[in-house]
Amino acid sequence: MGSVDSFKAKGTLEVGGQSYEIYRLAGVEGQETLPYSLKVLLENLLRTEDGANITADHIRAIGSWDENAEPATEIQFTPARVIMQDFTGVPCVVDLATMREAVADLGGDPARINPLAPAELVIDHSVIIDVFGRADAFERNVEIEYQRNRERYQFLRWGQTAFDDFKVVPPGTGIVHQVNIEHLARTVMVRDGVAYPDTCVGTDSHTTMVNGLGVLGWGVGGIEAEAAMLGQPVSMLIPRVVGFKLSGSIPVAATATDVVLTITEMLRKHGVVGKFVEFYGEGVSQVPLANRATIGNMSPEFGSTCAIFPIDEVTLDYLRLTGRSDESVALVEAYAKEQGMWLKAGPDQPEARYSEYLELDLGTVVPSIAGPKRPQDRIALTDAKESFRKVLPTYVAHDEGDAGAASSFPASDPSPQGTTDGTNGGSKPADEGDGTGRPSKKVSVTDAEGRTFEIDHGIVSIASITSCTNTSNPSVMMAAAMLAKNAVEKGLSVAPWVKTSMAPGSKVVTGYYDKAGMWPYLEKLGFHLVGYGCTTCIGNSGPLNDEISKAINDNDLAVTSVLSGNRNFEGRINPDVKMNYLASPPLVIAYALAGTMDFDFASQPLGQDTDGKDVFLDDIWPAPADVERTIAASISQEMFTEDYADVFAGDERWQSLPTPEGDTFAWDGESTYVRKPPYFDGMSMETTPVADIEGARVLAKLGDSVTTDHISPAGAIKNDSPAGKYLAEHGIERKDFNSYGSRRGNHEVMIRGTFANIRLKNLLLDGVEGGFTRDFTQGGEQTTIYDAAQSYAAAGTPLVILSGKEYGSGSSRDWAAKGTSLLGVKAVIAESYERIHRSNLIGMGVIPLQYPAGQNADSLGLDGTETFSITGITALNEGTTPKTVKVVATKESGETVEFDAVVRIDTPGEADYYRNGGILQYVLRSLVNG
Repeated sequence: MGSVDSFKAKGTLEVGGQSYEIYRLAGVEGQETLPYSLKVLLENLLRTEDGANITADHIRAIGSWDENAEPATEIQFTPARVIMQDFTGVPCVVDLATMREAVADLGGDPARINPLAPAELVIDHSVIIDVFGRADAFERNVEIEYQRNRERYQFLRWGQTAFDDFKVVPPGTGIVHQVNIEHLARTVMVRDGVAYPDTCVGTDSHTTMVNGLGVLGWGVGGIEAEAAMLGQPVSMLIPRVVGFKLSGSIPVAATATDVVLTITEMLRKHGVVGKFVEFYGEGVSQVPLANRATIGNMSPEFGSTCAIFPIDEVTLDYLRLTGRSDESVALVEAYAKEQGMWLKAGPDQPEARYSEYLELDLGTVVPSIAGPKRPQDRIALTDAKESFRKVLPTYVAHDEGDAGAASSFPASDPSPQGTTDGTNGGSKPADEGDGTGRPSKKVSVTDAEGRTFEIDHGIVSIASITSCTNTSNPSVMMAAAMLAKNAVEKGLSVAPWVKTSMAPGSKVVTGYYDKAGMWPYLEKLGFHLVGYGCTTCIGNSGPLNDEISKAINDNDLAVTSVLSGNRNFEGRINPDVKMNYLASPPLVIAYALAGTMDFDFASQPLGQDTDGKDVFLDDIWPAPADVERTIAASISQEMFTEDYADVFAGDERWQSLPTPEGDTFAWDGESTYVRKPPYFDGMSMETTPVADIEGARVLAKLGDSVTTDHISPAGAIKNDSPAGKYLAEHGIERKDFNSYGSRRGNHEVMIRGTFANIRLKNLLLDGVEGGFTRDFTQGGEQTTIYDAAQSYAAAGTPLVILSGKEYGSGSSRDWAAKGTSLLGVKAVIAESYERIHRSNLIGMGVIPLQYPAGQNADSLGLDGTETFSITGITALNEGTTPKTVKVVATKESGETVEFDAVVRIDTPGEADYYRNGGILQYVLRSLVNG
């Protein structure tokens, strides 16, 4: 951690008889009024200043930050650690394993490839709710999970033993973000005697949950995470910071979920994409840590990079409760106060300055849900029935549009709304009404247990307490359990068509439910433990019962799910379910009891008690004071220390997995889950000079706002897709295809799924959606993008992508860049880029180019049938980055279109990555030479 230390910041801090080396902020002019989050970045630069990538000018730029200016200064941020979940983490470990072999091939020591920053992976994305509503659901689901993912888990077991500073939390333990705040997060790190703020990047967008603990961190793609693990900094612009003032306190009837849905609506409306959000004001001290974590968790739903709370007494209390040592808690307090990072501003700590200001009086928050397809579309619970009826006709008539769809980044336009008379002018007539002004199609179903009942549009087919957002929060989790207890004692029951599930974020939840005696009541309503994982929120809801699924699909019913999660995009939760609503855990149970979204809790009873008296939600809603008393009597520090005492060891299943040994991984040539990627094939220590691009063809011509969800493989694998055919050819039955996410360790599957999104519109084709293009080696005939890329590769033809504005927006998906590169794409020409995807393209050896200002493919007359040459790239071989390169597009007629494309290699570090063929090759050569 050597530093040039231009500001003489290096010093010591004495805490409890221990001496720590620290880098004080006090010597940097302007630091006193910086937001907390920028103070963390400032310390990061002071500690890592090297005079080259991180200079005194960068440090001054943060100190003299102009809160009113647009971001323009690029800095190099070095996160303290990396956290991963298994879907996105497996490819990272695959790449590290491949680098070890490459080092050996280059004559180096493979053991030198190790994370230089602590890296922790939590297996939480693979459990699916196949079994539910019964006592053995958890055991059965974990058993099936191991059967499906055995190869991946063996590989991760090898990584756990082969790499230093890499740890794996086995399946059946908890959700990555809850495990992070309850155990892994340090708040203040100590390494080699140096104390500094805990910061992290994670391969999951909801890494921001740790912001609630004062830890600056956010989600990144796998390429960036790998680079961070190997000591490479993350390039970023010094951001605008939105100050969000909290005042007042949460009303009796509202929950933390209601607060976060209100904040999500406010921030999405305000516009915070690419900005930091920081909470301040007298109301902050009234917000429990679990609520802060819930708010931080939803940062991707607002669109901000982070949503952070400074350190205060609430932080310290939570660290103590969750079993952190007295020494570490004392250090957090002393360090935060020494560096001006403590929440309460004293006379020597002036108010921070912010770029923009918002304010929420917590006392104005009302019970809410969000949906039916975007987390920012908040609905006051009192308006829920009316809102549902307004939008239902559009779903019945298949006229709901695609704003906020699963394949799209959440849009800012309001949800489409139909009328209340059952008609909306759609192409398909609405069903007949039921006399209430809403479409109705009642269908009789007899289930496997012999029960006969009627289902209709709007039934709640899934009620799931799930997801990191809320399962980490004892106040809403205990409220749900106590509501279940009250319901059971009144004689209420859940409708037979509701698939119920309980997937806590850690075993601590199970512990306090046990101690409070709540499990019998939850189970009586069908909310049995199904797993410790993300489950429903990421689409692992599992199938509905066959009879219900058949009735829904045969009759084209528009049914709903209610979940305590953070994502509710169309098509994400379950293929049978069109409308998805986010709600607090107690409201999930309330809707399970109601059985339908067409319900007004204020005026309609949930059922009758044993005396035949109507029971309303208000009758069973637990008083907050009772909830807090129950929590206080049921949660203890010992629960956390016991549950996390041996968190990396795993159960008997994990420990009994046959695990390969050795510094390098023994690849199984027959595996369809984990294969050695070709990134380093034929690589030498000497870089190959970069070359101009000649004779290139267009693989896809795309429009504006093409997201990484459109590019990167995601979701289910279709039978007739190139990936499906590949798996079938390798003897995999359809039922065992699993998902692209679970097969991210196999580049053969992932290449075939790149640009294969069913909503992708390739303008080389007329009116065709999906992963198709024209193959000009075959006379321009239509084929899949993968098959065309194979034909071009056989012919030695390089490829380009043409696109419009905001190319690569959305989540930072590494495979959006990896797949692009492996398909043979050498350049992307777009009107503008999302920053992270642009950087990831360079990291995979693909050059991002930009049309001249005001120009695009259409204005230049490019239709995608041209042959392209791009010259001037070779200037990079001389150590300079050209501002522009010359593009000549030759049409079939011989006519040419010429323009100077802007080279979007924006930093010297990015130029080094490109010269080396990619970031992994750059790091590999550096480590061998180092």
